Amino acid sequence: MDVSLAMPDIASLSMVMAQNRLQNDIGTAVMAKALENFEDTGAEMTKMMELSVNPDVGANFDMAV
Repeated sequence: MDVSLAMPDIASLSMVMAQNRLQNDIGTAVMAKALENFEDTGAEMTKMMELSVNPDVGANFDMAV
């Protein structure tokens, strides 16, 4: 086996593995941000649903001077 032929393959493999690791890290970060946004949206929807139980409350008010 010629050692000089194996070296570029090892270097290429190393670069590919590093790129894959980077892509995985980016994908994980994007998914974490999406999950955070979904949780925030869910909390806001829960708040809106709680307020919609009595939709007339706070719609009108009397004011006297």
